[in-house]
Amino acid sequence: MRHLLDNIAWHTLAGPHARFASGSASARRYAPGFSPIVGFADVNAPDFDALRPYCEDGEHFYCDGWSGPAPGGWRIDAETTMFKMVWEGGVPAEDEAPDALRLGDAHAARALALAELTRPGPFGPRTIELGEYFGCFEDDRLVAMAGERMHAEALREISGVCTLPSHQGRGLARRLMLKLIRRQMQRGEQPFLHVMRENTGARALYEKMGFRNYRESVVRVVSPC
Repeated sequence: MRHLLDNIAWHTLAGPHARFASGSASARRYAPGFSPIVGFADVNAPDFDALRPYCEDGEHFYCDGWSGPAPGGWRIDAETTMFKMVWEGGVPAEDEAPDALRLGDAHAARALALAELTRPGPFGPRTIELGEYFGCFEDDRLVAMAGERMHAEALREISGVCTLPSHQGRGLARRLMLKLIRRQMQRGEQPFLHVMRENTGARALYEKMGFRNYRESVVRVVSPC
């Protein structure tokens, strides 16, 4: 199953999340409003020509696993690497965040604002529709959240993990993640996540929790030009 992680964006966009995506038999993207991520059937030879009709000028997309030169009509805006990490711990014995609220349409604006402030990764106003998202609130203010994004077969990603700077250090995000891990494993799913190379603190925390590195891969931000 882990081989699906080598091209998880494609297996998600052409599989369980096809209803949230558009594209062709060789290239797909999340629809506007969702996380700006693209996937290709052949990650080593991405078909950007097939993707272009589904993209607007000025859009920027995250692309995983491709390291070739920029194709005609496209620009590479940023490049780094990220780690794909898979949960190898057991099922958490109890719900670590029983008071967390399930986020829905009424919380979408607050979830987007928190993501824009803390920048946990590509996030859009409709991203919380892609899976279960839970949040911690204080005085009706969303102070921490975590949720689910990509998945293929039994693999299910934990994503959008973030906390207001003023509330960091309390373990809120960790407890939300453990809540999700417990729910996923009770459904027979395998939790995984992505973490950027530069985010060494988060990667150390995830390793301490029970996640293990599967592989490091190139991630780029690209845009049509």
